[in-house]
Amino acid sequence: MKKYLHAYAMCQSMFCAIPCPFKVWDEKARSCMLLFLPVIGLEIGALWVGLKWLLGFLQVPYLVLALVLCAFPYLVTGFMHLDGFMDVTDAVCSWRDLNRRREILKDSHVGSFAVVWCVFLLLGSFAFWASVPEEADYFCMILVPVVSRCCSAMAVLKLKPMSTSQYAEKEKAAGWHLAVLAAAVLLCVLIGFLCFGKYGFVLIGTLFGYAFALRRSYKSLEGMNGDISGYCLTISELCAVAVLALL
Repeated sequence: MKKYLHAYAMCQSMFCAIPCPFKVWDEKARSCMLLFLPVIGLEIGALWVGLKWLLGFLQVPYLVLALVLCAFPYLVTGFMHLDGFMDVTDAVCSWRDLNRRREILKDSHVGSFAVVWCVFLLLGSFAFWASVPEEADYFCMILVPVVSRCCSAMAVLKLKPMSTSQYAEKEKAAGWHLAVLAAAVLLCVLIGFLCFGKYGFVLIGTLFGYAFALRRSYKSLEGMNGDISGYCLTISELCAVAVLALL
């Protein structure tokens, strides 16, 4: 039990900007850390929806509300996943050979592709949030960060890591971790349709967005790492908001 508590605290500290009062690093718990990504996602999703409700209750102008909701997922993760999105975009859009693409991925400088696509990403997120109908059941968004983080954890655990990735020398996780994560995705989708009706398709949009982004980035870079995880997670959550706006 202690190992799993440590794994949760480590996951909270690493993947979320919300302060974690319990600071610990336990190498024995490292292999279990990704198992708690969906829990962090549930925290983020609850805060996201709670913020939407609060701003609506205060009758904040709709465009201001859209701006806050657009910025929230990046702020609450300390821009970690947005950084991954920009790094991978620079690498993939360069159309160079594999070694050069990987060099660009690890380069700390920001390239023009990253800037341009980051602008489109933020404008898209803002536009979709501003287009969500007032009658939309936005409570389904609670589950979106859970699904996106389940996908990230499964991709990191299952796919071949790059040699430069922090996961390249990771301790092998227990086989049942993948089963738990896959079951969590299925449960979220089931709850989505049972509780939110047609808005369950928001979660399907999350899955398709993640799958599309993963296929493109993994194929281009021939390996998995944390930047790719952030890239795919960012696109999947943008797709979720797009579906919410279009339903």
